[in-house]
Amino acid sequence: MGGANTKSWDRDPILTVEHLSMHFGGITAVDDVSFAVGRKDITALIGPNGAGKTTVFNCITGFYKPTEGMLTLDAKDGPPHFLERLTDYEINADARVARTFQNIRLFPGMTVLENLMVAQHNGLSRASGFSFGAIFGLGRFGLAEKEAIDLARYWLGQVGLLPRADEAAGSLPYGDQRRLEIARAMCTRPRLLCLDEPAAGLNAKESDALNALLQAIRDKEDTAVFLIEHDMSVVMRISDHVIVLDYGKKIADGTPGEVRIDPHVIAAYLGVSDEDGAALEARP
Repeated sequence: MGGANTKSWDRDPILTVEHLSMHFGGITAVDDVSFAVGRKDITALIGPNGAGKTTVFNCITGFYKPTEGMLTLDAKDGPPHFLERLTDYEINADARVARTFQNIRLFPGMTVLENLMVAQHNGLSRASGFSFGAIFGLGRFGLAEKEAIDLARYWLGQVGLLPRADEAAGSLPYGDQRRLEIARAMCTRPRLLCLDEPAAGLNAKESDALNALLQAIRDKEDTAVFLIEHDMSVVMRISDHVIVLDYGKKIADGTPGEVRIDPHVIAAYLGVSDEDGAALEARP
């Protein structure tokens, strides 16, 4: 069906996952999963522990090669990228898919600003051509370096860390480090931003700041947000689209309002935790 009843992720998907399966020996981690990620949506992938969420992310970002299935990124400004055929480097550099991890992976001894400059090394390397201009900051490299610094400072401003640009990244509080990781990913100008449990370990105030940041990225940037998250209050508050996995299979796919009353989802979360169950029911 088309028209107003068609969901945003079906009308304009940036990523289409078709019949994705991933086997490890005799173990099936992901079993014939299909879904779409909308170009202007925050899409959440949820499910109990062991449901296959991180395996799906690893397939999309090139850390795993799927056993079966197609992963198509529609760039709109060029030909589609078939992610299952690409290396992790090509997925990041050419398809422009960026990712953060459950465990923070900053360079703690570098400054906050330097961490964002490192994210832009591909563009700076191309601009330098390994020339003398790069050594003295002249010509095309000098312009590229200025643009990289400007972009880094822009994203530090967006995450509220510009006053701490010259401090060591490792000295930041945990919540600030989480936002710095997202800023670093955004410095690659991604079409698709994949976040693996971005709210993990955050307090209520830090979670609110994260929510505002992700909503701003959705609303102001040409970037789709796709996240794995265990904090159901975050998922239900900011997501446009929720996909639910259980034992490697997709059991639900819809708006937060649709998913929270789905009997398969309720059954999957029964006994997981009272807090998660309450969060599923809390969204009006």
